[in-house]
Amino acid sequence: MPIIKLPYEYLETLTGTDRETIIDRVPMIGADIERIEEDHIDVEFFPDRPDLFSTEGVARAMQGFLGLKSGINEYPITPSGISFRVDPGLAEIRPFLGSAVIRNVSLNEEAIESLMGLQEALHWAVGRGRGKVAIGVHDLDTVTPPFYYQAAPRDRAFVPLDFAEEMTMEEILEHHPKGVNFAHLVRDYERFPLITDAEDNVLSFPPIINGERTKVTTETKNILLDCTGTDMKAVMTAVNNICTALADAGATIESVEVDGTPMPSLSPSIRMVSVDECRRLLGIPLTAEEMVAHLRTMRFGAVADGEEKVRVTVPCYRSDIMHDWDIFEDVAISYGFENFDAALPESFTTGKPHPVMVMMDGVREILAGLGFLEMMPFTLTNVRVLYTAMQREINPGLLRLQRPISEEQTVMRTDILPMLVETLQINHHRELPQRLFAIGDCVEGEDTFQKVATVSIHTEADFSEIYACADALMREMHIAYEIEESADPAFIPGRRADIIVDGKKTGVFGELNPDVIRAFELDAPVCAMEIDLRCVQGRPCL
Repeated sequence: MPIIKLPYEYLETLTGTDRETIIDRVPMIGADIERIEEDHIDVEFFPDRPDLFSTEGVARAMQGFLGLKSGINEYPITPSGISFRVDPGLAEIRPFLGSAVIRNVSLNEEAIESLMGLQEALHWAVGRGRGKVAIGVHDLDTVTPPFYYQAAPRDRAFVPLDFAEEMTMEEILEHHPKGVNFAHLVRDYERFPLITDAEDNVLSFPPIINGERTKVTTETKNILLDCTGTDMKAVMTAVNNICTALADAGATIESVEVDGTPMPSLSPSIRMVSVDECRRLLGIPLTAEEMVAHLRTMRFGAVADGEEKVRVTVPCYRSDIMHDWDIFEDVAISYGFENFDAALPESFTTGKPHPVMVMMDGVREILAGLGFLEMMPFTLTNVRVLYTAMQREINPGLLRLQRPISEEQTVMRTDILPMLVETLQINHHRELPQRLFAIGDCVEGEDTFQKVATVSIHTEADFSEIYACADALMREMHIAYEIEESADPAFIPGRRADIIVDGKKTGVFGELNPDVIRAFELDAPVCAMEIDLRCVQGRPCL
């Protein structure tokens, strides 16, 4: 979850109250205080509340929560006369663009830090690591409209942010820190996204890096905002949050025409909600007028429509409001969680551990005793990690997601070992040896079952080491087994073996194939094993 730095002086100026009051009450709006420093506080917010990813957004929410202001803010927009043209050649690369002009900004160092922090938090929570949305903030007075969002040749050169010399876009992907980190988002395309002005000056190479020419400083007074991405709703969520945050700090917003369509609108949406449903869900007595008061405290617009309905005006930055129950949650926050009566449930039951969990805990204890450290990789992954990099054929029982949120999480795992090797890749800069294990659910078709996997990476990792571990695990589980020569392509021929229980293959171990090691960018030998724990079920083995 994003951790937002809130400088005391800037926060007090925007909120209109003292830091002690804010520190005391901010956890009650749904946040965790990570640390309290001399000049700032770090607060962790849920990723579904991007409106709280900036000092300005927190100040807006706290003004309502503390009773300093109520109701919804209005965000008037005037036309800027500035336009964007979008190249049709971007349709298969990065097709969507959102924009706005933000004038009369007053940016001290704390305001710039808040803006950059909001940008990065939105990149993570809304943009899925810039894959879905990437944000560019530019000094408008350094460029000349109209602007062109185009698919440009890979050898186009410009001076990237925080560099002094020109680089081609291909060179940026190889040598600029941001290019290295995000090259995977664009490097497979023949042409790259680029934003230029009327004089062909480069503003941005989305989703990688802005140009040095449009760098925002404390002298910047007018900002051009660009948000590009693969999902228009997510793009406009980012636009709305940045525009309203800066508007709440005193800036004015102007619309930009993108292929003839003016944006943003910043218009609120309207919902009609039931007072009785809210009462039943929260378990507290509420009248329509009381519900209106609570909603206005949470910076909604709200008016009673008779005794059983409330007309709610939802601000454009509240992208988390997708159901009436989301509105009722804000009523509960305003009411105060500390004011709910504690009560025992009407029913009472006695629980006990599920046999599968007992079995898994036993396996954990054995592997921890053998010197392995437990990891908990995601159950969602992708074909590249699960099969391509492992040199394996795709399992016919692979379960694919119909609407994945990112290219990194498109399938349910059928094995655990690939995710452990990926973990080694992520931690390749850490000292060796590294000995890891993971245990958990795998899915084939409609069947869910458990597997356990281990990896060991160091200069002396070999077949003998992992054979000893596999033997110790099977013996400690009291399972009789045999081994046979394996044909698993993830392992080196002659240094791999299948584990056979009751005449069926139930696991594999050995030294990873050099092709696998190279695919995961590792630089030391790896030995590994994976066991299907269905061989344990029905046995009094742990």
